[in-house]
Amino acid sequence: MEFSGAQPTVDLTYSDVFLVPRRSAVTSRLQVDLAPHDGTPATLPLVAANMNSVTGPRIAAVLARRGALGVLPQDLPLQELDAAIRDVKGQPVLWDTPLVLPPEASVADALRLLPAAVGHGIVVAHGAAPVAVERIVGILPATRLATALPDAQLGDLVHRGTPSIDADDIGSERHAFDVITEADVEMVTVIRHGHLVGTLSARSALRATLYRPAVDADGRLAVAAAVGINGDVAAKAAALAAAGVDVLVVDTAHGHQEGMLRALQEVAALGLGLPIVAGNIVTADGVHDLVDAGASILKVGVGPGAMCTTRMMTAVGRPQFSAVLETAQAAAEAGAHVWADGGVRYPRDVALALAAGAASVMVGSWFAGTIEAPGELQRDADGRLFKESWGMASTKAVQARFGRLDAYERARKELFAEGISSSKIYLDPLRPGVEDLLDMITSGVRSSFTYAGAATVPEFHERALVGLQSAAGYEEGKALPVSW
Repeated sequence: MEFSGAQPTVDLTYSDVFLVPRRSAVTSRLQVDLAPHDGTPATLPLVAANMNSVTGPRIAAVLARRGALGVLPQDLPLQELDAAIRDVKGQPVLWDTPLVLPPEASVADALRLLPAAVGHGIVVAHGAAPVAVERIVGILPATRLATALPDAQLGDLVHRGTPSIDADDIGSERHAFDVITEADVEMVTVIRHGHLVGTLSARSALRATLYRPAVDADGRLAVAAAVGINGDVAAKAAALAAAGVDVLVVDTAHGHQEGMLRALQEVAALGLGLPIVAGNIVTADGVHDLVDAGASILKVGVGPGAMCTTRMMTAVGRPQFSAVLETAQAAAEAGAHVWADGGVRYPRDVALALAAGAASVMVGSWFAGTIEAPGELQRDADGRLFKESWGMASTKAVQARFGRLDAYERARKELFAEGISSSKIYLDPLRPGVEDLLDMITSGVRSSFTYAGAATVPEFHERALVGLQSAAGYEEGKALPVSW
């Protein structure tokens, strides 16, 4: 990356900068390969943050199916983390995991899991899970939920006769797309040896032609998991590796500290053969020390997250673009990589983080407001759908993390909590699913690459030309409201 014109004299964040178009031989967004080349199985430079309200096994599997990574949070008990990793590993790669509800379930039950959105649906079947399905009653498109009474039973709404496709016939995504469109249905069940193993929509079949899944050496979906720096970190890391985790994240708010260095050395000494991510940091000195201790990827960002109040509470942190730029340069010299953690609100911010040298970009609140994120869908007084989100240093997170302590010790911990304990993250009615967001983000980032004349992430690191702009310049780039 290089700056267009004068070098900056202050630290910068994403809204302070823009990309300058260059002569380009890349003529199509489909020529662009977004693989991060950071030693992970990812084929997209996007990572769901290790926050309780952001990443669970459901969203991690969907992201991996499209090439991104989800990081399961360290606050989960080890048994739950183990189960979540195995859950992701057991989910299908070529089709979607079925959402199965019994015929007696109500529309209200369904709407807590799935909004009335195009491209999604429910398999109504006798049995509560795919492995226990006795008989498929039919598929109920989510759009049908919008016009049904809340207490109506799903079995009374579904159309009898379920279009299906044999799992062995999904070798070609184009063939699957043609089968679905010719049947003039929104979704079909995927059957193997007479058993339900998944669902597939025309949109999912189309996406399979555009994205490459993130998979392990055995062809299973890839997933990352986080550990803290306290307790027996090495034992927990070894247990996660045994469960099949593909990337290990050693995480704490202030990553450039002795506790982190000790934890990294212990984990690195295990020789697990996994990429080790560590953070958070914002300086080149932090890069050098954490790489020397065993990290291969550095997690960068202090204070840019939507749920984080660190900068206002402590004055500690750094504008994110400059933090990524400095650490990425130091990491490249050390043979390591950087994940830019936080502060992205638009696809442009993802592109700018990559321009600054990040291999991947971590997303938190943006993904928290999706169907697949943990937690049930809720409605506000105006009927708008939302999910609850909270910061990982907030009172709510501290209560969950230290729930086993006695009341006195837990109360002491809560005195020093930071961050927002509860925030409503509204679902975008046009993009309710995380795949919808992936489509939007990657479309914008691919275009950024074509403007820079780069076909790969490493080429973008080299060719990105960045300019400085005023606040008015940033505002000029926003679309005007339709009502103007």
